[in-house]
Amino acid sequence: MSNIAKVLFRRQERGEGVGTNKKAIPFKKQDYQSLKQECLAKGTLFCDPTFPAESDSLGYDKLGPQSSKASGVQWKRPKELCSNPQFIVDGAKRTDICQGALGDCWLLAAIASLTLDNELLERVVPHGQSFTENYAGIFHFQFWQYGEWVDVVIDDQLPTRNGELLFVHSAERFEFWSALLEKAYAKVNGSYEALSGGWATEGFEDFTGGIAESYELNKAPPHLFKLMQKALTLRSLMGCSISETEMKSLKLEKHHVYSVTGAEEVHSYGRLVQLVRIRNPWGRVEWIGPWSDNSNEWNSVQPEEKAKLFYSAEDGEFWMAYSDFIQQFSKLEICNLTPDALSSDTVSRWNYSQFEGDWRVGSTAGGCRNNKDTFCSNPQFVIKLEEEDDDPYDGENGCTILVGLMQKDFRKDKRFGRDLIAIGFAIYKVPDEFKGHKNIHLGPDVLLHQQPANSSTFAYHREVGERFKLPPGEYVIIPSTFKPHCNGSFILRVFTEKEAAASLMDLDISADFKKQYISESDVDPHFKMLFNETAGNDSEVSVSELQKILDSVISKRFQLNNDILQVITSRYASQQHALDFDSFVGCLIRLEVHFKMFDVFNKKNTGKIDLDIRQWLCLTLF
Repeated sequence: MSNIAKVLFRRQERGEGVGTNKKAIPFKKQDYQSLKQECLAKGTLFCDPTFPAESDSLGYDKLGPQSSKASGVQWKRPKELCSNPQFIVDGAKRTDICQGALGDCWLLAAIASLTLDNELLERVVPHGQSFTENYAGIFHFQFWQYGEWVDVVIDDQLPTRNGELLFVHSAERFEFWSALLEKAYAKVNGSYEALSGGWATEGFEDFTGGIAESYELNKAPPHLFKLMQKALTLRSLMGCSISETEMKSLKLEKHHVYSVTGAEEVHSYGRLVQLVRIRNPWGRVEWIGPWSDNSNEWNSVQPEEKAKLFYSAEDGEFWMAYSDFIQQFSKLEICNLTPDALSSDTVSRWNYSQFEGDWRVGSTAGGCRNNKDTFCSNPQFVIKLEEEDDDPYDGENGCTILVGLMQKDFRKDKRFGRDLIAIGFAIYKVPDEFKGHKNIHLGPDVLLHQQPANSSTFAYHREVGERFKLPPGEYVIIPSTFKPHCNGSFILRVFTEKEAAASLMDLDISADFKKQYISESDVDPHFKMLFNETAGNDSEVSVSELQKILDSVISKRFQLNNDILQVITSRYASQQHALDFDSFVGCLIRLEVHFKMFDVFNKKNTGKIDLDIRQWLCLTLF
């Protein structure tokens, strides 16, 4: 019950802007300003009790307390490592992010991409932090976490070995913003080890609140280069990588994530050549094939074009032909930004909708479409697409829609052996008779007799996302786990090029209590007929027969939504997630009493009531 109350409270807070980047929620209820002032007043340096400078913060297995990789680690503050530490030196640069002894290059690629855009960087790395003015050994960073921004406080004790930072570090030995950022992100995810292995899009999303999409480059769509150009005009972040099965050469690294920073066309010997600019987060080791730094291909480009694009520094950034890009790399990842991430009026923006939801056994955990008996019980969300895209990159008319479905907290729970569950979604066209209605829940007569307009593949990923081009119309999105009866919490996000109304598709909560006292003449003849049919010649009903009658009658008097059904299931259902007769009747009586109580307090007929603590306890303890 406490989790349900927490979810309802968060929804209320979000209506007031809490959880946005400008009103980030203090992570673990630690307020940066008050903690800093407390340390300054006492003349002490902050030591974080929620992420202490101990082995548990390093990891649980390969970096666990007994592991060889954790031996000899000492936690030191920057002032113990150099005489004049700096937070940021001459602005944040890609060369500030050098990989250490942790397999988190995916994270480094995301951090490196942030340095290309100060506006995005400042949302993650707040201003006014230093090792000189009001230094108290405390720093803070902001991350997007499953639908809300959190402000994460850390102390500046960093893991070292032999006087050197163990993990992320800057090329400048006295610069520490990137190491501290990595520590804050490790805290959010439970440990440094939890950051091992991943895709750049995860970091992109957690640093921007954006929505990601992935493309396998051996099956690259024909208009992918144009899509990349359009994404860059929207200031999207992009990363690429090479899978372990691919054998590559020319100084490209497998198991490594690069940033994509440009996509341009140049004239070479009278023809247009598509080029992609790529950044190695190591800040060194570059592609040495065609169009690399100082390669002969640049001699065929006019000086004015070359001046805009040509770079020859050994800085980890290089150009390559798009044709080589899709041959050499395995995967491209794009993170599209939310509208609030961009302040410039000259930059195009996506339109954005976000919903929180739960799959709960016994009420909303219906599984995929293969599970015909339960599929329709999954949460449903409706979106209305009215305008087609302007200037489509692929030349096709329609409405572009990005859908991302994310399951929560998998890195934090890795140490407990929790596995990801397979998730996906289906998109159905809303039948004409239901268009414009939100207070409905589509049933098997629609969903099991209509093929989805589009359907995601189910995957054991933190997030599954896809880009679709749909004709104008109303659509319902149904997120689900692949198997039924799996508990989980999710975030569903939808991006559209044009404005589109999106909302939860669920029943209104209502009850009909007009008839308080019923005489024999008031009894509905249909009820009498139902009773006689069920009772038989002896005019008596068994418990199961009575339940059948009550089910039929009650469905005409009560209407509940998914939130209420989840509460009922958790409160009244057995371990097999079924309601026995006693629970059914008890639940029915309690519902009726609470509806009546609400009507008593709802004096102004606004649908909202105010209660003092005594009234609240009397109602909830009943």
